[in-house]
Amino acid sequence: MHTYALLFIAVLFETFGSSCLQASQQFSRIWPSLGAIFGFAGAFWFFTLVLKSLPLGITYALWSGIGIILIALSGRVFFGQKLDTPALLGLGLIIAGILVINLFSRTATH
Repeated sequence: MHTYALLFIAVLFETFGSSCLQASQQFSRIWPSLGAIFGFAGAFWFFTLVLKSLPLGITYALWSGIGIILIALSGRVFFGQKLDTPALLGLGLIIAGILVINLFSRTATH
């Protein structure tokens, strides 16, 4: 379970970094730009720790899926970006994929 906590921390850093990237307005604002750099540095650091225990493909699938959902939520909350029905359906399919990997795949180390 410790590995999945590290992965979630990595995704939180990545979400923070991506949100700061949006707020930086193409690196024209200093504090959001520094936040983006900090967020991505932390994300990749924790990502490497997760790779000690989980295979790259599984780790990246989980990272991407969880990150997409959190970024969509961040976009909605902080930037007023609304999702339409097809986007919500797609996010639901991503969640389903994460569940299939973790519940049924023998590739994922549990």
